[in-house]
Amino acid sequence: MSEALSDEELAALLRSDESDRVERKSSAADGNAIRRNICALANDLPGYGKPGVIFLGVDDDGGDAGLQVDDRLLRDLAGMRDDGNILPLPSIAVTKTVLHEIELAVIVVQPSFDTPLRYRGRTWVRVGPTVRPATLEEEHRLSERRRAADLPFDMLPGPAESVSDLDLEFVREKYLAKAIDPNLLAQNQRPLDRQLESLRLVSNGRPTHGALVAFAPNPLRWIPAAWVQFLRIDGTTITNPIRHQSALDGQLPDVLAKLGELFRAGISERTEVAGHPREVRRPDYPMTALLQLAWNAVMHRSYVGTNTPSRVYWYADRVEIISPGGLYGSVNLENIGQGATSHRNPLLAEIMHNLGFAQRFGLGIPLAQSALRQNGNPPAEFAVPYNQVVVTLRPAP
Repeated sequence: MSEALSDEELAALLRSDESDRVERKSSAADGNAIRRNICALANDLPGYGKPGVIFLGVDDDGGDAGLQVDDRLLRDLAGMRDDGNILPLPSIAVTKTVLHEIELAVIVVQPSFDTPLRYRGRTWVRVGPTVRPATLEEEHRLSERRRAADLPFDMLPGPAESVSDLDLEFVREKYLAKAIDPNLLAQNQRPLDRQLESLRLVSNGRPTHGALVAFAPNPLRWIPAAWVQFLRIDGTTITNPIRHQSALDGQLPDVLAKLGELFRAGISERTEVAGHPREVRRPDYPMTALLQLAWNAVMHRSYVGTNTPSRVYWYADRVEIISPGGLYGSVNLENIGQGATSHRNPLLAEIMHNLGFAQRFGLGIPLAQSALRQNGNPPAEFAVPYNQVVVTLRPAP
């Protein structure tokens, strides 16, 4: 559904700096650049779900460029939608308006549901105030957004040929009782493969991608990104000496359990005197925050089109937890941790919940922030550089 912008909203955007929603141009001379911007704004890489705007007739410093806005110019700009250079077709509105006493041509570009859009065969995106060709990972992210209403990756049948590639003993003895009511399970006489199919662990006789990540003894055979890299770094930069490193792979419950052991081994405690004679021992990082944010990184990451693992880099002055794939769906930097939930891997989220590695969905980040606050740490910081999510934790002062 298209969102109209009022004159007040347009005026506020015009006053703001150039960003991934705002472009200023002094003239319409470079039609290719305008089309690239239309394509990039329609792709809406950050996922704001809000229109982007191109202002023509204003200098970079916000001054009047003296552009003559006539009917011919408006027709030429409107024709950029249908000239076949941008496909699928974008949704734009072209108007003449006066803002801050400057006569402008304004192109309002709606975010597209049919991403990625391409200009002359190439996908363009805005990163901050710049327009550039999308990387393969960014293009995949846009494709993921389009497929969000379709069957997700983790529920599709994977490349393994048989359910015997799963640890069926673990699934039968440890998982089924957690995923299905025990009384119902006792009455269920269906064969195991049918039970697995009802839990979406099997599709068309083959294990799904989510089942392979969670229950294959060696998921890397089929999904190269299904592991976690842990580095303990003796310094504050990646080039400093590494004190300890681990490559955590195998079945997901084992990977997450080993990660918890590394966290426990890495935490240091300090003693605070809280009134005679009582002393209080506080960790530099609360275990709850480390676990919740690391589990989130494994649960919500992209496993498609990348061999990059989830990463935990423990520096002398911070811990960075890195999740490949960027934010997903309706989640953005403004609402992350505020209850917004969009599951890139809903089956994997369900499996982790059943195994006790996730509480109520949407609660992980608030739990982590609460634990940090109670322990005296600064809040966790979130950034989305180059198609990944980086969460930074800093120790309590």
